Amino acid sequence: MSIWWSLHLRREAASVPLARRLLLGAMETAGVDPDICFELSVALSEACANAVEHGGAGVGPDPEDGYRVTAFLDGDCCRIEVTDSGPGFPSHAASRPRPPLAEHGRGLGLIEELADHVRFRNRPGRGAVVSFDKVLKWREDSLLKVS
Repeated sequence: MSIWWSLHLRREAASVPLARRLLLGAMETAGVDPDICFELSVALSEACANAVEHGGAGVGPDPEDGYRVTAFLDGDCCRIEVTDSGPGFPSHAASRPRPPLAEHGRGLGLIEELADHVRFRNRPGRGAVVSFDKVLKWREDSLLKVS
């Protein structure tokens, strides 16, 4: 069985916990292991926060420039994509290490640590996409456990 959902959210801080709660609710209801739920929800929060902060097409934070979150739980894998309409990633964004106490820039590295496979890409003239996958582990009483 598969579950997928997609949201179009305004670039407002309040949208981040909304996306996180929806993901957590779907995974917990399906029976995904709590540690995996937590790791994916933190990674999603970081990706959404990045879209809120940097994902606008114009100058300045315009909440009307929304972003999209799509999540797929399929078999033993979860894939999440966060797409915005901003200027995209600088060419060095994903490969440049950040000092551990830097005020900005740790979120992308955190996503890389929490997920099994991460991809940062630009859509020229249309924004950036953060996508990440994680192999799921299931609780014994899960509804969708993959055998």
